[in-house]
Parts: sequence; C-alpha cells; structure tokens
Amino acid sequence: MLGHSHATSGALAWSAAAAALPLTLLTYPVMEAGPIRAVDLLMGTFLTAGAALLPDADHPNGTISHVLGPISHYACRFISWISGGHRHGTHSFAFVALVTYGTWAGEHWLGRYFTLALSFFLLALAIRALNFAPTGDRPQAWGTVVILAACGTFAIDHWISDKPAWLPFSVGLGALAHLVGDCLTDRGCRLLWPLKIRTRFPIIERTGNKMETLILVPIFALGTLALLWYTISHHP
Repeated sequence: MLGHSHATSGALAWSAAAAALPLTLLTYPVMEAGPIRAVDLLMGTFLTAGAALLPDADHPNGTISHVLGPISHYACRFISWISGGHRHGTHSFAFVALVTYGTWAGEHWLGRYFTLALSFFLLALAIRALNFAPTGDRPQAWGTVVILAACGTFAIDHWISDKPAWLPFSVGLGALAHLVGDCLTDRGCRLLWPLKIRTRFPIIERTGNKMETLILVPIFALGTLALLWYTISHHP
C-alpha cells in the first residue's frame, strides 16, 4: 500500500478504537482514572497516522525514507539491512511489540523530551504521507515537512502531558494497521518473523491501483471523520 493509504488507515484505526474500546485498553498499562480529552483524540489521530508508516523503515525508497532528507534515508537503509530487507523484520508482530514497549519505556525513562521528539517525528510522517508538503527528496520538500512538524509539535507541547498514557497504544496501533494493510496485497507480511510464513489476503492486486486510491483511501478518510465526530460529540 502507498504511504497515504497507510496513514489514513492508521487514523481510522485510532478513531475506531477511541469510539469502541474502553479507556483502560487505550491507556494500558497505565490505567488512567480520568477520561481522554477531545484534544487527545485529535492528537492521537495524527500521531497514529504517522505511526502507520513506521514498519516501512525497512524501505530505502519509501515515504518514510524521504521525510527528513538524508538522515531518514540512510537510517532506512541501515534498518533494511539489519531487518533482512523490505517486509521482513519490521513487518511483524515482534516489531509492533517493540515500538509499543519502546514508546512506553521512552516516556517513563526519558520523559517529556522523548514525548515531544517522538511527536515531531510522527507528525513529520503524517504530513509527508498525507501530502501536506511537496513530494520528492529535494531540500524544499523535506524542509517543508520539518517546518510544519516543528509548528505542530509546538502546538502539541501546550496540550500533551509528559507521559501520555495513550501514546504507546497509538504507536502500536498504527504499526499494526500498516501490517493489516500490507497483508491485503499479494506479497503479504511475515507476521511471525523470524519464521518465513507469509500472511496474505490479496484484495489489492497492485499497490496504487484504483481499489486502493479511489475506494479504500476515501472510505478510510470519511470513516475517520465520522468516528471522531461521534466520539467527540458524545465525549463527557
């Protein structure tokens, strides 16, 4: 699937989870006493959209590799090398568990600086994938992403807590949504990596075809808006 397809699927997954799941699941392992605020729901939508690009950190030519220019490109090349190539280690349940726990650990060991740095990176991914900035790998493209993500992080800084209990769930859910999307293609994913078994339900015959761009992406986007409206309008 394309980057914007993954991003919109991540946003849909978050909005659906916020509407359907009990609070204790969204904030596990920290059982928050109070309700998640409406602003947290909105922040979670964009951050989960960005997190839905994380498994493609093994793709040197994917959306994520161009988000921060040469830094992200060479980082993706290294991750691709150590994970065994595209759709191997980072496209597995093990990776979902890793990024979920890593987010929780970073929040609790490093505090607010980690939370804001991660928010910046996830916002940058969402901005790039949702085409809020020019495409390509030129400095004008990734420079615009950096500026917009920095502005978004400055705004988030006013609302987000030092250790938002919902953020590990958001990151893990976004990564999981990516795996589900890629399992809809013919190549599938090695969900049980390092086992070589591939899981696939080939609904999308070719990445970027009309099924994906003209049907699935609009459904994801409209579904996200509808679920957010429902959840916020019924928010205590």
